[in-house]
Amino acid sequence: MAGSANLNVMMKTARKAGRGLLKDFGEVENLQVSVKGPGDFVSRADKAAEAQIRADLMAARPSYGFLGEEDAEIAGEDPTRRWIVDPLDGTTNFLHGLPHWAVSIALEHKGQVIAGVIYDPVKDEMFYAEKGNGAWLNESRLRVSGRHKMIESIFATGVPFGGRPDLPATLQDLARLMPACAGVRRFGSAALDLAYVAAGRYDGFWERGLNAWDLAAGIVIVREAGGIVEPLQKDGDLLNDGAVICANAPIFDTFAKVIRNNG
Repeated sequence: MAGSANLNVMMKTARKAGRGLLKDFGEVENLQVSVKGPGDFVSRADKAAEAQIRADLMAARPSYGFLGEEDAEIAGEDPTRRWIVDPLDGTTNFLHGLPHWAVSIALEHKGQVIAGVIYDPVKDEMFYAEKGNGAWLNESRLRVSGRHKMIESIFATGVPFGGRPDLPATLQDLARLMPACAGVRRFGSAALDLAYVAAGRYDGFWERGLNAWDLAAGIVIVREAGGIVEPLQKDGDLLNDGAVICANAPIFDTFAKVIRNNG
């Protein structure tokens, strides 16, 4: 698909950052056996990727704002537009040498995400969408799955770790959902979870405790692929609350009823 100038900038920037991270990823296995461990190295790689993405995007569109994971938000001269960036979504996977992580870049205009790019460098998969122009994976059009039955569907989520307060709610979700579906996956990258819903690989996804940069690009990609994306709480604010639920249209209401039974 021939995208806008902004989308082309986003895709080019994501690929460049992905190439750099892929080189760093090749070092992680060696670092696993070191005394110090790979944590500091990965943190540096994450910050370096964001710095590079910020520099490239700001050079291309100097008036836009910038919200990233690593550094303070930059208010742009144009208050209606900002980039929302996660330079490395799936940091824990990266840290452990698991090849499932991504670069996520979104463009927000007047409070609405209008374009998104999620790039998986390991698989060279570029998921992208612009509002009104459909969703794409490399050169192929994306559509959410067409499954109508929960028992035939698989879902993705993130299971809270490290004593996070949303663990009990998630465990209750799983207790209700798992008997009613074909399976639940926890792959460790919310951006790719959303992209996989758009691609029909998962039938739905939900998670709490996310940040705007985890969600922004995936929101527009799922919607442009024909999916439904809503705040987990019906009256919530999707980006600010960081609690999301999405699925294809045929199963969304049933899926949402199961999950929202717990709030």
